[in-house]
Amino acid sequence: MEFAHISVLLKECIKGLNIKPDGIYVDGTAGGAGHSSEIAKRLTTGRLFALDQDPDAIAVANERLAPFEQAQVIQTNFSAMKDVLLEYHIKQVDGILLDLGVSSHQLDKGSRGFSYQVDAPLDMRMSQSGISAEDIVNTYSQEQLSRILWDYGEEKFARKIAANIVRKRAQKPIKTTFELAEIIKTSMPAASRREKNPSKRSFQAIRIAVNEELDVLSTGLDVAFELLNPKGRLVVITFHSLEDRIVKQKFARWCQGCTCPPDFPKCVCNHYPRAKLINRKPILASEEELNNNKRSHSAKLRILEKLDA
Repeated sequence: MEFAHISVLLKECIKGLNIKPDGIYVDGTAGGAGHSSEIAKRLTTGRLFALDQDPDAIAVANERLAPFEQAQVIQTNFSAMKDVLLEYHIKQVDGILLDLGVSSHQLDKGSRGFSYQVDAPLDMRMSQSGISAEDIVNTYSQEQLSRILWDYGEEKFARKIAANIVRKRAQKPIKTTFELAEIIKTSMPAASRREKNPSKRSFQAIRIAVNEELDVLSTGLDVAFELLNPKGRLVVITFHSLEDRIVKQKFARWCQGCTCPPDFPKCVCNHYPRAKLINRKPILASEEELNNNKRSHSAKLRILEKLDA
């Protein structure tokens, strides 16, 4: 199967994981197995668990990781990694990578319905199961649609778009990406319609709702952090501000020390830092990578190391 995907911030991620040849690592979003392959190359007696909820990604990861006996490919969402690892009698790991971007394959394959630039059935399901974008667009109330577009897409014309979706679907169900994109564009004033990608924010919002991405991310980060060994690394790539805000806040909480007022003679809160930041500011793609991979433009990499208990 063709699965075109250029791994974003590849060198930076591998360096950030600080891989030990005998360590245990999880790639929670294996995608095209680009990051996973580089992790596996560096292991001798260690192990790699490459997870993904997308059946297409799993098929490709199995093929590309076949040469590495230390790699195990598993179809699941990364938020379930604790239960998956327990099946292999593993309770702690030395590093976890989460690349939260939608893969090039998912965007470019018309039948998946992620892109507003390809006419396709409204789907957007990463796992290819469960509620679809078509279900949301055609059954959610106007108020629910407006909230999704505003909360997850920060779309300032959310109310107008939601109203027009409800009006159009009353005439006939909205079935395709182009039908939805046209409703979005006609809901905007002329100046906004001239934007390069006027549908981008709305499609992002609906995709996040379909896959419950923000809830999954919050849960998955907590699970990942608890799985880390002392000195284990959590490496996360985000692609939009909503994801990055969640990651940044979680990292800050785990790194927070004493919260007592500065005039207290001694600490009474018993709050101590559980981790340290490896990079204070997010790592961004280099000029060379930006030129070679347009999807790296919005990527932000944050790295955390768990402290000794």
